[in-house]
Amino acid sequence: MRSVKKAVFPIAGLGTRLLPFTKAVPKEMMPILGKPLIQHSVEEALDAGCKTLIFVTSDAKPAIRAHFEPNLELEKSLINNGKSDIANEISNILPSDVECIYVNQEEQLGLGHAVLCAEKAVGNHPFCVILPDDFIHAQHNQNLSRLVKAFQETGCSQLSVMSVNGPDISKYGVVEPGKRSNQVYRLIEKPSLEMAPSKIASIGRYVFTNSIFETIKSIGVGHGGELQLADAIDRLARNGEVEMVLLEGSRFDCGTERGYLNAILNLADRRKRVRENTLEKDIPNLEASKYDKVLEMVDEKFFTEKTF
Repeated sequence: MRSVKKAVFPIAGLGTRLLPFTKAVPKEMMPILGKPLIQHSVEEALDAGCKTLIFVTSDAKPAIRAHFEPNLELEKSLINNGKSDIANEISNILPSDVECIYVNQEEQLGLGHAVLCAEKAVGNHPFCVILPDDFIHAQHNQNLSRLVKAFQETGCSQLSVMSVNGPDISKYGVVEPGKRSNQVYRLIEKPSLEMAPSKIASIGRYVFTNSIFETIKSIGVGHGGELQLADAIDRLARNGEVEMVLLEGSRFDCGTERGYLNAILNLADRRKRVRENTLEKDIPNLEASKYDKVLEMVDEKFFTEKTF
């Protein structure tokens, strides 16, 4: 069984769909209920067993590196002001045994190019690729873990997929299924509704072997004059080397305003329902004067842990 210990985060993009906000702030730092998108993605990788985090980024995004590096001055200030709990939280964003590697992508030449920039850091190991602006709301962060498990069972590259109805299918790489229920025979990049081979769309979670690098190099430029990861996956699929795992949960495109707002509303609604159910079940006769204190306890129990 080959372990998957490395995760690649392609985050050098300019986030032009969210300007002017992203002029100074990376879209990956946009918060979902107080936690940046990139941290949600990192926690997903950690839950899947990854210990090396490879950020393919640019010089224009120092905030992401700063978020994961220690800030001793801030921690000291918080402790001196009686906020030790917050100081402890920011000092433990990453476990001590996790390594961060930052790779500079000088030009944005497509997702395939971004993945190729991580080749040296990945080496000969299998690895995950996570697109942070694809926010996945799944219980216990199991989506990526299921991809890793599927890879360990067969050794084939794995795609996370979901069903998309109607013309929106043209926004995705679309799977043409193979003979087996989980086999990917082709991956067609952004076909029209009429030309789409199925309703099965690839989303921003992958597990690859290092063979993906040579495949990216061999395909040449594709749509938009860029190195398209979908084209490389398509070639591997035609060689019988790609499988898919159906998403369990919800996916939101946080590279758009609508997707970002929907992600916040969805998670906030989930939080509200869990909190209300807990209050109703455990403390039905709560005195009004104690309500706020119990609310804090419920929040601490359910939402500081990786419940969602």
